[in-house]
Amino acid sequence: MSTPWTRRSVRRPLAARVAAPREPADPARIGRRVVRRRATGMSAADVEAALEDARFDAWQDSRHEHLADDERGRAELAEWERLAQLLADAAPDTVYDPGVDVVVQEELAAEAAAAAAREAELREAQRIAARADELQALRELGTLEQTEPREGDEAVRDELTRRAGSYVQQDVDAWLAHTLAAHLGHYRDPAAREAAAGLLPPSVLAHAALLAELARLVPAANTGQLAFAARLATAEPEATADLAAFLTRATESAGSEGSAS
Repeated sequence: MSTPWTRRSVRRPLAARVAAPREPADPARIGRRVVRRRATGMSAADVEAALEDARFDAWQDSRHEHLADDERGRAELAEWERLAQLLADAAPDTVYDPGVDVVVQEELAAEAAAAAAREAELREAQRIAARADELQALRELGTLEQTEPREGDEAVRDELTRRAGSYVQQDVDAWLAHTLAAHLGHYRDPAAREAAAGLLPPSVLAHAALLAELARLVPAANTGQLAFAARLATAEPEATADLAAFLTRATESAGSEGSAS
């Protein structure tokens, strides 16, 4: 009979490298940037003249059906209107400077934050892909059970499942359950074990809970002897969790009675 640690004979190809996502073009943002570059150093009168030209262009475009929904054109007109109002409210002889334009600076800050978030997401995706390659190689070598888990391996499990076409990979789930039950790797931290409850599927959590209780009852039991726990958790995760909770209560009750006597 096979165990959760049965060595696989078929090597799955490693996943392709994670590519940086391309930011979609934003016609409105392009239009605003064009206006700001043109307006830099302009006086209020210059901006007002440019606004009139933009209004005339918008009127011309409205007469042509294929230009009626020009998002960039609308954004350019709106930006000229904003800059005209900005300079009208400013001190005399003020010229437009995007470096002191609060709206522009806020947009740049937001764009920088969004770019940083995208970069962080890309790095995390690359880390997950690399760790998935590593775990996949360890599976092929038959040494997965000797590996300690790391922070983020719950997401790596999801990546491996995605690569396998949503097929549940029992050896990976059994490894995670064992390491969670034994408090190995980053699961030594109670906060990591608590977080795992929201990151791993019920079958893995139930398997881990049952393994932990069985280990308390029969400390000398090895992985092969406890292989049935994985089958129970896969078939009936809720019932397996109930069994683990029952064993916990039973052992705690027995311990209390022994202390009282």
